[in-house]
Amino acid sequence: MLRVAVVGSGPSGVYAAQTLVQQREVPGVRVDVLDRLPAPYGLVRYGVAPDHEKIKSLTGSLRAVLEDERIRFLGNVEVGGPSLTTARLLELYHAVVYCVGAARDRLLGIPGEELAGVHSATAFVAWYSGHPDAAAFDLRGVRSAVVVGAGNVAVDVTRILARGAPELTATDMPHPALGVLAGSGLRTVSMVARRGPSQGRFTTKELRELGTLPGVAVRVDPAELALDPTYRDPDAAAALPAVARRNLEVLRGWAETDGEEAAEKPDRTIALRFQLRPAMVLGGTDGRVVGMRFERTAQDGAGGVTGTGVYEDVPAELVLRSVGYQGVPLPGLPFDAARGTIPHAAGRVLRAGRASVGEYVAGWIKRGPTGVIGTNRPCAKETASSLLQDAGALARRELPGDPLDALRAAGLRPVEWPGWLAIEVAEADLGRSLGRRSVKIPDWSGLLGAAGSPSPPTP
Repeated sequence: MLRVAVVGSGPSGVYAAQTLVQQREVPGVRVDVLDRLPAPYGLVRYGVAPDHEKIKSLTGSLRAVLEDERIRFLGNVEVGGPSLTTARLLELYHAVVYCVGAARDRLLGIPGEELAGVHSATAFVAWYSGHPDAAAFDLRGVRSAVVVGAGNVAVDVTRILARGAPELTATDMPHPALGVLAGSGLRTVSMVARRGPSQGRFTTKELRELGTLPGVAVRVDPAELALDPTYRDPDAAAALPAVARRNLEVLRGWAETDGEEAAEKPDRTIALRFQLRPAMVLGGTDGRVVGMRFERTAQDGAGGVTGTGVYEDVPAELVLRSVGYQGVPLPGLPFDAARGTIPHAAGRVLRAGRASVGEYVAGWIKRGPTGVIGTNRPCAKETASSLLQDAGALARRELPGDPLDALRAAGLRPVEWPGWLAIEVAEADLGRSLGRRSVKIPDWSGLLGAAGSPSPPTP
């Protein structure tokens, strides 16, 4: 029997486990899916916006995989710490597949970024998604917010900031976060991109949603759109990918109506800005952000932009940067700091240029933060194929016994699948008590208490 550990229970980890147990070339594969959190599903649970029910429903298919009798979920298990090093993990399994994602956000690298009120979109998403490590946000006194970025995450946080409480109450958003957003006095959200509208990385579906929010006006300046040469040239626009063409059509429609279709006196306004790159964060005497200074950009004809020396200040008491993710090193594994990934060849971890026997990677830590959720499936299949090709050599090594016994002996308190099901029941009960649907438990003590797995004693 080939025993494999998959570290990470997000889509890439679940797809890797699924491929390993469902293939027929190597019989008898058993997989333990380990996760640092007591809850499975990774970014599907803690990264997908709570009002995106269709995407969140993917947990149904992930759940079916994790309930396979050949797969065992072990949450509340941190790999790389003193209790379980990567070297020790490899002693307990024939092979280990690391699917740990890209946990760090990229910085803007501009003056004032350290001011109070400047955060990553990653931190904001983690907070409203109920991640137990997330710090709480306080939106008191915030009238205007700036979101820097032009991807789907930037659109998500813009939409959540602009949404009204009635729509969010119907989601599984943690109750404290819902209360903060519902009580916010926020009136304007500016989503700012350094490049033109034809180069936006958001999908048309995400973009269109901004125009469906009750009581929200979407403002787009036609003169700003016209700064993009592709936007002005019908022939050039026709050569764009289909999603970019559809995005331009949506933006053009908003620019022509100038928000007339929204309420006459909208509760909130979303301003979509283009061809502006961050120059500095502006602070007040109390050390908090009061706005952002942007430099007008011009396209350089090679896909990039150059500064024009013309600046504009945008008021804001909250700044969220959404300019990409980076992988972080995992102690004991090689790491390519420039790429933010673990070096590999077809998923096999490379140490000093040579494949490390029994160590593999999949997902963002393998290829970088690119693609959509479905992109993880072929990525995981490639890695699983490499592992299965090595199965003969891997299975020759005798293991010390059931890894679960070793984890417990090391002082870890794994949350198994029944513990996760108990968390689901507790979240459903919490929702009913609040007059809502199932509501996420956003803290470690609450999650572990619901799972019936207390934290290990402090040394």
